[in-house]
Amino acid sequence: MANVTKIVFIGAGSAAFGLSLFQDLFSTTELAGSTLTLVDTDPDALARMTALAGVLNRRGGAGLILESTTDRKAALAGAGFVLCAVAIDRNRLWKLDFAVPKKHGIRHTLGENGGPGGLFFTLRTLPLIVDIARDVEAICPDALFLNLSNPESRIVLGLSRCTGVRALGLCHGIFLARWFVCQILGMPEKEVDVWGAGLNHFQWLTAIRERSTGRDLYPLLRAREPAHDPAFTPLTRRLFHAFGLWPTCSDDHMGEYLPYGWEGGEHGFDFANDERGRVILRDLMDGVIAGTKPIPEDWTTPSWGERAVAVIEGVLHNKKRFIESGIVVNRGVVPGLPDDVAVEVPLVADAAGVHPVALGRLPGPIVKLLSVQAAVQQVSVEAALHGSKELALQALLIDPVITSTDAAVAILDELWEANRPYIRPCL
Repeated sequence: MANVTKIVFIGAGSAAFGLSLFQDLFSTTELAGSTLTLVDTDPDALARMTALAGVLNRRGGAGLILESTTDRKAALAGAGFVLCAVAIDRNRLWKLDFAVPKKHGIRHTLGENGGPGGLFFTLRTLPLIVDIARDVEAICPDALFLNLSNPESRIVLGLSRCTGVRALGLCHGIFLARWFVCQILGMPEKEVDVWGAGLNHFQWLTAIRERSTGRDLYPLLRAREPAHDPAFTPLTRRLFHAFGLWPTCSDDHMGEYLPYGWEGGEHGFDFANDERGRVILRDLMDGVIAGTKPIPEDWTTPSWGERAVAVIEGVLHNKKRFIESGIVVNRGVVPGLPDDVAVEVPLVADAAGVHPVALGRLPGPIVKLLSVQAAVQQVSVEAALHGSKELALQALLIDPVITSTDAAVAILDELWEANRPYIRPCL
């Protein structure tokens, strides 16, 4: 009899993350007989996603047993895998994370994983995820905790500092980088393999190869890149010229970590378009659930995003599944970076757990560039774990995105007040 397990998805009301996960869960039969428990604090969003899961489960013949609940602790009993995709008052606070620094003269991008926005995402999100992880420790201590919440590097590092859970962060940034590269190469993504190491949203592609032959595609990229549209991902290409390797995963994400990151586009997240898209997606979901609209074809095929289901299948069935990218505590996997920082590298997943793949030493200047951001992340995590405004100010003042002490203090005071209900010590 095939192995079965219990998968708990916390934050299942998230339409975007939920649908991506559903694409992977319900397009495989390798988890047939296992239980999928959906958890969310929003009962309406949970009900919609549970109903959609039922439709896709039947359509794909995945054979999963579905449950849903708003009671997180009840859901965790007997879990083998816990997926976490949570955020606190996501859009309202994220808008502030971008707008407040801009008001005080700080030029930046997105405001999610780096800069002052990344700090406050950490301060409010880490305590919540630590609470969830401690429930996992108490109720299902052998479960593998798969984090999908940003800021990934800081969450994984924070969990390692104050919990004993086996945590892995997952992100689709490596595939976004491959998309950019393939536009210049003029090749389909399915024909190209990429390998990368570094920090989340700041990996460097150590190899770009043709999948069928293993041919090194870096020479072709260097030959074709100069003639490509200069408006296409300009900041990434400037770093490529300067450091010799292609950085992930896009100008706006990677630009969050750099004082000149705004040169790739000084803008925040497109909230207006996001809200329009959510309305359209919810309407489509309701139609699919009611049977008045057909199921889109791409909903029944695997996604190109996070590899949570591949990890679960590898561990559950001891299949030694290769995972293109995951966030783990370094412990020497990326030489030259601190052992206790969270890095993003390839992995192999099997019954013995998740095994990071070391790709060797990155070029010295790239390690130095990454080291600056690693230090920012370490201090930011300490600020969040201690609920310390003093450490938060220090994190801002060592962040290269901050170019004014007056701005740092003003940003700290304003955003600290907005996030005060969620900031608390975890240690």
